[in-house]
Amino acid sequence: MPSLRVSHWRLDPSVTFLNHGSFGACPVPVIEAQREWQSVLERNPVRFFMRQLGPLLDEARTRVAAFVGAPEGSLVFVRNATEGANASLKSIVLSPGDEVVTTNHDYNAIRNILSYICDRAGAKLVVAAFPFPLASQDEVVSAVAGALTPRTRLLVLDHVTSPTGLVLPIEPIVAEARARNIVTFVDGAHAPGMIPLDLRSLGADFYTGNLHKWVCAPKGAAFLYVRDDRREQVLPSVISHGYNMARPERRYLDNFEWQGTFDPSAWLSVPCAIDTMASLHPDGWVGVMRENRALALRARDMLAAALGIEVPAPDAMIGSLAALPLPDGKVGSLPNEDEAQLALANAHRIEVPIALWPKSPSRVLRISAQLYNAAEDYERLAHALAQVLH
Repeated sequence: MPSLRVSHWRLDPSVTFLNHGSFGACPVPVIEAQREWQSVLERNPVRFFMRQLGPLLDEARTRVAAFVGAPEGSLVFVRNATEGANASLKSIVLSPGDEVVTTNHDYNAIRNILSYICDRAGAKLVVAAFPFPLASQDEVVSAVAGALTPRTRLLVLDHVTSPTGLVLPIEPIVAEARARNIVTFVDGAHAPGMIPLDLRSLGADFYTGNLHKWVCAPKGAAFLYVRDDRREQVLPSVISHGYNMARPERRYLDNFEWQGTFDPSAWLSVPCAIDTMASLHPDGWVGVMRENRALALRARDMLAAALGIEVPAPDAMIGSLAALPLPDGKVGSLPNEDEAQLALANAHRIEVPIALWPKSPSRVLRISAQLYNAAEDYERLAHALAQVLH
């Protein structure tokens, strides 16, 4: 739907934008909604913060809970998934000799949090490795299950991996962890708006997801879900008025959503984002997700043929992202930024990430598919890659 790029997004028309996955891109109606919320705030800041904001957040939070299949009162707004991960993972009490399991496809910020909590407690960080390319979802399930031991206290999973764009089969893994009394944290940074969610049935202890990516809300909008038996132990990084507010039944909500003066307009604009994106397809969100996935698969297959490689993952593991391995490369002018990515951006006006993964000089190209993209965008990328990789 390339016409949507002109009517609903303010992306630079001279740039082929294939990196929605990193920071998202906000549609015009959502930008306008955020500005209106900021205007409402400034008309009477005292009235807004003291009398209006609480009910407004309740309404917005209810919409998000329905969108991700979460019980009322189980989620709070945070600024991004990394903030949600910090609150969750720092609440886990570990002891020397305990083990924490993650995968080799995890996100660097999450890996850093895990290193911190393990170093602090004298616990051991265990990495369950599965390959990329891979042939089956079973390789993921086997790798993670094989890393769990009687010492495992915490399992951290990506719902959609950031470097490799894979939708992981988290349901059976979470079920196995629960059967072993292992705490589960799911990093769903990319999942909301990309794949249907039902957090109630998933049963993870913690789940965090960004709303500024595939839901297309403003930057600074994300959520943290905490299962009811874990909420008492979870606190935000900033302790403020919510800690001793005389509303014990809302302490979890108050702790996270009253942390001093801030601009809540991104959170309040999430319902507009949900509605705006749904309006862009006759089948609503089901159609948006289906359309984006179909384009991602089509683009991946075309690029794989152009690169002369097999597709690196089963179709069932693809959402709105797809990654392909590239020949080894060289580091660009910035740490962890590949020179080919810079050449595509500077010489060809194509914005697409190339990650040095699992470590330099190995690298993977990751494409995104959003409603404003078209097949011609990826054809342009294929032609540019032939020159950049020559």
